[in-house]
Amino acid sequence: MSIPTTAMEQDCAVLHGCGAVDLVIQRRDKDLGGLSVRRCLPTIQRKMVGPWVFFDHMGPATFPAGQGVNVRPRPHVNLATVTYLFEGEILHRDSLGSVQVIQPGDINLMVAGSGIVHSERERPEVTAVAHRLHGLQLWLALPEQDEETDAAFYHYPAAEIPTVTVDGVAVRVMMGSAFGLVSPVKVFAETLYVEAHLHAGQSIALPEAEERAVYVAQGSLKARDTAIAEHSMAVFTAAAGVVLEATAPSRIAIIGGEHLGERFIEWNFVSSRKARIEQAKRDWKAGRFPKVPGDEIEFIPLPE
Repeated sequence: MSIPTTAMEQDCAVLHGCGAVDLVIQRRDKDLGGLSVRRCLPTIQRKMVGPWVFFDHMGPATFPAGQGVNVRPRPHVNLATVTYLFEGEILHRDSLGSVQVIQPGDINLMVAGSGIVHSERERPEVTAVAHRLHGLQLWLALPEQDEETDAAFYHYPAAEIPTVTVDGVAVRVMMGSAFGLVSPVKVFAETLYVEAHLHAGQSIALPEAEERAVYVAQGSLKARDTAIAEHSMAVFTAAAGVVLEATAPSRIAIIGGEHLGERFIEWNFVSSRKARIEQAKRDWKAGRFPKVPGDEIEFIPLPE
């Protein structure tokens, strides 16, 4: 949904863990016109985990007939967005001419690079009836040498995402490599994104990466002596051999990867350079970004 980020919105409560856990981030809830969004990244205490700079859990939301997601075109630079749905669907359009329905299990990767504009709405046949929406929206920082790469769009249907059962635990390797599998989803730096479903009492080893975190979309976990509640994110130390144990039936997202260095975030813009964000703001305000074919009329103004 690419929800705007401000300094005030980054002020999530953070609890310091012990053992393998560096801190536990308690999400900040936002109500966006009937769509509940839980944000865990960025926070004042933790801006990034590997290349990941933004993590939102949206929904589950139930919309009556005639209502639904209707996000007008808005811009991005120097980042890539990842959209992943548990329920429902979103109609993606962008300034490259992409038109793609995102459904549960698919991964949409939109590379903003030097600049892109996109909208997220729902098809009339979806909004004609009562329906639900539930999923994750994440942003990736691009390595400095790739920040101004050409904008691009990639869609990976659910069937293309590799799956494996590890000690009875169902796992999907969404991005990067883990548990002997390699995802086909394009990455620009060492990137980790894994989904797992655990029954109460089941355990899974945390994949190795320079930086790692786990978000509990449903259920609850413990990592050594630290409890990780539903809708919270635990950020881990570099300790090896960390095991996550489900204390209730759980759906989790493990993210991480290599540290890329400081990034600046303002509204929908992410960059290693403050000046680049200021230029993007001026360009959007002046109408210099490309239009979204089929969605050229509306847009979200630059927040003043």
